[in-house]
Amino acid sequence: MKRIFFKGRFIFIPILVAVVLSLVSFVVMQLWNNLLPAILHVGIITFWQAMGIFILCKILFGFGKGGRGWGNGGGGPWMRPRMEEKFKNMTPEEKERFKQKMAERMCGGFGDHRRGRRFGDWEDFKTETPKATE
Repeated sequence: MKRIFFKGRFIFIPILVAVVLSLVSFVVMQLWNNLLPAILHVGIITFWQAMGIFILCKILFGFGKGGRGWGNGGGGPWMRPRMEEKFKNMTPEEKERFKQKMAERMCGGFGDHRRGRRFGDWEDFKTETPKATE
């Protein structure tokens, strides 16, 4: 049963992609042809031109991954409370490793005043030195 479903998925996914692309292209064509000629005095477009415009926009502006653009810190505003909660639950060693990784990714600019301290003051978190066991 699992093999049949698995094989069927490979047939179903390309068909689904083609249907969604066709539907979106049709919507783009209808919106363009019903709005832009009256507003901007441009010509009407065909279905294939609408599909080309849609694909070009996806290439230029992204495929909807969300929150990964320039200057937004790699996540939306909903990510901050989640990250703060994770940071609170980390051990001091994990916090230090996290800060080091972020400093490497940001070329040493993590928590810097140039970034506007978007993630808070990381220096406020004291890292404890491991106690020697005797």
